[in-house]
Order: sequence, then structure tokens, then C-alpha cells
Amino acid sequence: MSETLTTPAAPSITVQELAERACREDIDLIDVRTPAEFEEVHAVAARNVPLHTLDPDAVMNDRCPDSDRPLYVICKAGGRSAQAQQKFLEAGYSCVVNVEGGTDAWCAAGLPVQRGRRTMSLERQVRITAGFLVLVSGLLAIFVHPYWAALAAATGAGLMHAGITDSCLMGMIMARMPWNQAGPAANGSCCSAD
Repeated sequence: MSETLTTPAAPSITVQELAERACREDIDLIDVRTPAEFEEVHAVAARNVPLHTLDPDAVMNDRCPDSDRPLYVICKAGGRSAQAQQKFLEAGYSCVVNVEGGTDAWCAAGLPVQRGRRTMSLERQVRITAGFLVLVSGLLAIFVHPYWAALAAATGAGLMHAGITDSCLMGMIMARMPWNQAGPAANGSCCSAD
């Protein structure tokens, strides 16, 4: 009989538990969304370290002497923060905790946030770009040459890969675009149903 090694589940925390902890002690919370997404709305305690620029060693070195305290990672809904957590785990840091539900759950719970100018979400930008590529390649395949259909097929394959792996190349490219970088400073407010 062979033993099966199981990997322990990566630690996570709910937004309510994190907010309670933040009331009792200082927490270290990084938001791994793009600067523009972060500027639009973020948990008051969060600081921005975009996923596409995340260097686990640099983040942990900046934390000294508090490197034994948990580092909490948050994004929009939990996907990118799980990827960030995995980067930390692969770099040998085990005290990294993913915030379940991300900023969406934080806002839904009515917890304090900073708000700035509204931006278009990265997911929406990817859908628009993918749709545009499929539309244009379809028209070019009809009116110019059938080989243009390959662009639509490649776009579809990329979307399928993103869905399976939860890692989107087009999203990573879009995150680096100038319009996804920070603009004017955010002002403070609380989440509300507006």
C-alpha cells in the first residue's frame, strides 16, 4: 500500500474575520489588483502591489521585522489573490492568507473602503477585447481571406485556457496598459449600494 501525500489547503480568511482582527491589531493587507482598480475602491487597510509586478521576496523584505505576522492578500473576488498567495508559497513564505471573496465581499459586508474615480474592470476589458478580435477576424475571414478565422480560433483557445487555468494572458497584458495605472488620488467613503 502506498502513501498519498496531500498538500495542506492554503490558508484563507473571511472579510468579517479579517475586519475583526483589524480592530484588535495592525494587519498587513496587500491588494493585488491593477492600480486603477485599486484606486476605484479598496479596503482602507490595503496597500497596492499589483499581481503582474509582485515580487514575494521584495514584499517580505519590506515587512521586516514583522515577517512572522500573517500577510493578507486580496483582489476583486479571490482569484488573483489566490495566484499571489501561490507565488508566496512557491517562494517559501507560508504566512500568507487569502481573503475569501475579495474586495467585492468586503464591500458587500459594508466594511470601510477608500473610493476614487470609477474605472472599467479588467475582466470587462478582456471580454470587450476578445469580442472585438473575434468580430474583426470573422469579418476578415468572410470578406478578405478564410485564414483570418485562425485569429478567432486563437482567441477562443486563449479564453478556454484562461477558464481552465484561471490565468489570463490577455488580462496580464491589459493590466500593464497605461489606462490601468493609477490616476488622481482616491477619496474616502464607505461601501454603499449605489
